Amino acid sequence: MKSDAYLFGMILASSSFLLKGGFPKPDEYSEIKERYRLPGGETGTCATVLASLGVNVRVDGNHIGYEVEPLIREFYKDKTVQLDSLYFDRNYAGLEDYIIVADDTRTPMGTFQEFYLSGRRQWNTPKEEDIISCRVAAIDPYFEEASETAARYCIMHNKPYVTIDCRYDSYIHRHAAVSVISGEGIQTHYPGMTREELLPLYLKNSSGLTIITHGGKRFYYGRRDGEVKTFEPFKVNVVSTLGAGDTFKAGCVYGLLKGMNDDDLVAFASACSAVAVTKFPIPLNPPKLEEINELLRTLK
Repeated sequence: MKSDAYLFGMILASSSFLLKGGFPKPDEYSEIKERYRLPGGETGTCATVLASLGVNVRVDGNHIGYEVEPLIREFYKDKTVQLDSLYFDRNYAGLEDYIIVADDTRTPMGTFQEFYLSGRRQWNTPKEEDIISCRVAAIDPYFEEASETAARYCIMHNKPYVTIDCRYDSYIHRHAAVSVISGEGIQTHYPGMTREELLPLYLKNSSGLTIITHGGKRFYYGRRDGEVKTFEPFKVNVVSTLGAGDTFKAGCVYGLLKGMNDDDLVAFASACSAVAVTKFPIPLNPPKLEEINELLRTLK
C-alpha cells in the first residue's frame, strides 16, 4: 500500500509525568499534575503529528514487544498510520521510556543503553518496497547499518528524506534533503563544540538543507555554498517541551512533501513545534494545520 511518508526510527511506549511545581530535588516530594502512557519515540511522535496534518504514514523501526503492542495498535487504529511493516515480538516485553516534565525541561529515563549494548538486534531491516511506494521519507540514524540502508534505498529510488542528529561525515547526512541537528545531537556527537564551529562542517558535507536548532532561541539554516540564514522561533506560552524536536521534524517532512522552499519549510516546522509546546501531551493534542497557519500569519 502506498504512503505519503515513510518513517524509519524509534517507536515505543512513553509514560510522561507533568509536575505541578519545578523539578524535584533529592528527598523532596513533587505533586503530579497529569500523567499518561502513550506512543512516543522520535518516529512515533512524528507519525502522530503527520497523521494529524492529513498525511498517510507508514512506520518501521524497532521491534514492538508484547507489553507495548496493545497500546500502539489501539492508539493508531483510527489514524492514517500503517503499522504492518513493524515486527511484533511475542517473546520481548518491548521498549518504554519514562519522562518527567517540569517547567520548561523534560528529563527522560529508560533502558536504551541496554537496548543497544545487549547484543540483540531488535530492529528491522528497511523494506525496499516500502520506500519505493512512498513520496518522502524520514530516517532516524539510531539503527546503524539499517538506517543507512534506508537512506541508500531513498537515493536509489529518488525519494527525498529528512533526518535528525547525524554526524556531519555520515552517509545519511550527506544525502539528506533536510538534515536537522539539535543541541542534544551536538552534545552526543561533538561535546564542547559550538553551533558556529559545526555549521561550516555540516554545510560542507551536505547536499540538501541543513538546520541547526537551538531550543527556543534563534537558529541557523542554509545550504552548501549558499547564504546562511537565521530564524527566530515563535514566542508562545510553553506548557511542555516534550516532543518539540520530533514535531519540528514532522514539520520538515510535511514541508518536503508539499514542495516548500527553504524559508517556508523552516517557518512551517518552527510553527508546528511552537504549537506543540503549548500543549500536553502531544499525542492527544497534536498540532492542527489551522493552528500552524495562524502562527505563520504573524510573520506577514
